[in-house]
Amino acid sequence: MADGHGGLMDGVYRYQRHIYDATRKYYLLGRDGLIADLSPPPGGTVLEIGCGTGRNLIAVGKAWPQARLCGVDISDAMLDTARGSVAKAGMGARVVLAQGDACGFDPTALFGQATFDRVFISYALSMIPDWEAALIQAALCVAPGGRLEVVDFGQQEGWPSLWKRTLFGWLAQFHVSPRRELDAAIEDVARVIGGRAHSRALYRGYAMRGGVVRV
Repeated sequence: MADGHGGLMDGVYRYQRHIYDATRKYYLLGRDGLIADLSPPPGGTVLEIGCGTGRNLIAVGKAWPQARLCGVDISDAMLDTARGSVAKAGMGARVVLAQGDACGFDPTALFGQATFDRVFISYALSMIPDWEAALIQAALCVAPGGRLEVVDFGQQEGWPSLWKRTLFGWLAQFHVSPRRELDAAIEDVARVIGGRAHSRALYRGYAMRGGVVRV
């Protein structure tokens, strides 16, 4: 097993990965809306950071059959599941998967290119300790004219306080910490790379959707 955060994620998901997609569909809300909005150009490239089981990349591949797909994850255990799922979906020739740290991977070394038309992160920033660094890394992987899209847990501002305490306490058992400053961090990243930021709450604050259009 790997050391550090990769080892931690392998430990968390070594067994959960087998039921991950069946259970997470009930509470990882907003993922499919993000995928439906990606709209990569014909023959364009899409990178998912924190690709996990490959569920999202497979959905992108079905929605955008001309797109070339790449995924990076720190967990070898999750990547094992992703490889099997991608092969079962018949997308082995279209999807490139690689192990790497979201905070500092080399896209050229892993995928043969430095930037992508679309980059997205779905419910991964809340699991990455240095999530601000991961957000910057993701933005730097966006090609001029491309987009970074993010969806993750919100601050539950439209829900009762008891709900928020219960949800956050349960998420903490899986090393998940919803990021209070995510919208501000997206604005900062937009200034760094020269882009336009957007963000909005979903489902009364259950989830947060945001991103950057690189100009």
